[in-house]
Amino acid sequence: MAYCNATASAQLAAEYPESGGTYVYGRARLGPWWGFLAGWGFVVGKTASCAAMALTFAAYTVPTPWQRPAAVAVVLGLTAVNYRGITRTAGLTRVLVAVVLVALGIAVVASVAGGDPDPARLTAGTDGTSAYGVLQAAGLLFFAFAGYARIATLGEEVRDPERTIPRAIPLALGLAVAVYAVVAVSLLLVLGPAGIAATTAPVMAAVESGTWSGLVPVVRIGAAAASLGALLALIAGVSRTVLAMAREDDLPRWLSAVHPRFRVPHRAELALAGAVCLLVLTVDLRGAIGFSSFGVLLYYVVANLAAFTQAADRRRWPRALQVGGAVGCLVLVATLPWTAVIAGAAVFAVGVVYRAVRLRLRPSRPA
Repeated sequence: MAYCNATASAQLAAEYPESGGTYVYGRARLGPWWGFLAGWGFVVGKTASCAAMALTFAAYTVPTPWQRPAAVAVVLGLTAVNYRGITRTAGLTRVLVAVVLVALGIAVVASVAGGDPDPARLTAGTDGTSAYGVLQAAGLLFFAFAGYARIATLGEEVRDPERTIPRAIPLALGLAVAVYAVVAVSLLLVLGPAGIAATTAPVMAAVESGTWSGLVPVVRIGAAAASLGALLALIAGVSRTVLAMAREDDLPRWLSAVHPRFRVPHRAELALAGAVCLLVLTVDLRGAIGFSSFGVLLYYVVANLAAFTQAADRRRWPRALQVGGAVGCLVLVATLPWTAVIAGAAVFAVGVVYRAVRLRLRPSRPA
């Protein structure tokens, strides 16, 4: 599913190298309402992702009573980094990614070499697995495979976007899947499905279970760096979509301001930081993830439909991938926990009402 969506995003980004991602593509290919629904889904879904990453960082680094204040602090700190410009954001991202990859490599080696790996655990306990369960898990985990969207939303700030973005998006997804696969297999070999299900920090549990348990602090550092890197990229991507929506009056116009020195949508970033801090102080981590997946999956429905309409000379992948992507996203949405579906539908309804009111107040604007 992520590959289908990635090809749609890459193909569209090559034709429309602008800030805003599928919000821009949906408006251009399908109409303003489609663009708005994509943008709204991305902004609300990824704002929830920001809260999830901030809470994940806190869960690995501080005791429970301090986790929410720590999550707020890290949101404010990374917003300050983003505020200083995309170059600083990219520089810090490189450092964080390097730390994460080193930590994961150490964790995998420590788990397998220091533990008791057993190939039988790879399939243990799968007899009762249902198709519905697999689809629901895929829907919940989907947000972790959609990081390439930030590449598209930063189109205006990328050198040679028509060439760079279509290459970067599939490469980013491929590298992420490869890392996920290595980690997942090592965890299954050491802990098995039941062991993974019994802990909220499976990578740390796998290291602790063996003779190399002294390396647990490395896992904590890697987890903290991973959540920081994801949060940093999320703030950059969501703020650019807010910028694009504000330019078209789909969000308050004052959010479209670009800082004269740092060339970033500074008001959008500050507003996003405030919203994320509010979520961090009020929501549960699992609820944030389910809600995020709902918004992001519908975002990619629009992306696939928009890519399907592109002319032959603009296509880089077959249309069948866009059909599969759109249908698959709808299936995954339908299998999400009912609480996430209801909450997501309610927030989308609020967005539709909000835009309808704005259009009524501005009758001269196109619908």
